[in-house]
Amino acid sequence: MAKGKTGLGRGLGALIPSLGPATESVDIERVVASPFQPRVTMNTAELEELAESIRQHGVLQPLLVSRLDTSRDAPTYQVIAGGRRLQAARIAGLTHVPVVVKETTPRQALELALVENIQRADLNPLEEAEAYRRLVDEFGLSQGDLGARLGRSRSAVANSLRLLSLSEELKASLAGGEISEGHARALLGLPEEGTRRRLWKEVVRKGLSVRQTEALVRALTGAKKAARRRVAGDPDVLALEERLRAALSTKVSLVKGRRGGHITIHFYSDEELEGIVDRLLPS
Repeated sequence: MAKGKTGLGRGLGALIPSLGPATESVDIERVVASPFQPRVTMNTAELEELAESIRQHGVLQPLLVSRLDTSRDAPTYQVIAGGRRLQAARIAGLTHVPVVVKETTPRQALELALVENIQRADLNPLEEAEAYRRLVDEFGLSQGDLGARLGRSRSAVANSLRLLSLSEELKASLAGGEISEGHARALLGLPEEGTRRRLWKEVVRKGLSVRQTEALVRALTGAKKAARRRVAGDPDVLALEERLRAALSTKVSLVKGRRGGHITIHFYSDEELEGIVDRLLPS
């Protein structure tokens, strides 16, 4: 199991205590994918590997399905858990797959699909967060109830849901593996989207670790809080900082004391630094 996925003590049997012992073999054409499947993307190479294993050994773990059509002659089934196995079985050319039939509510279907994927570490952080959102918004579960049912803490659920507030650009970066969930959570500590985006670019370009990113976020948020305290006591400082920001096209912090002070000029890339130097030292 991938790092960060521990603590899920509740499996399929915990959410639906009796899956039933009966396994049936059904026509694969009568099995359809679930609209509650939280996993959006599947690794093609891994799917091919699973298909090859199925060619050699068959489907070792039955799919969990519900019956859509009660027709005795040709019932159809919807996958609750096992969508990846179904796709691989199709690739492998199977005509029939083993299933266990269980009638569930839509909420149970989504919970089961989510638990199976999380326990197998099959979901990326955004897919997991979106599944949480559906359970909260569509089925009325609180974050605490959701955490209890899935074996996660309430804070873990809340932190996961926060990822959905990222910009589309940063979501794509996270889904593509350019940044990790730890990077994304650190960047969410910056309330301003422009600052967050600039730091994200620096993280990607320099390959910064999560710890380095967190340190930069703390430095930036600390500077902003200090600036707010200074401005509240001295409106002249705000005016001077604004003039410097306009002149240098970047964030500038000004500390003014009784016997002097200091100016901090911020930059977020080598290109920005060169631009600042050009403005301060025109050729």
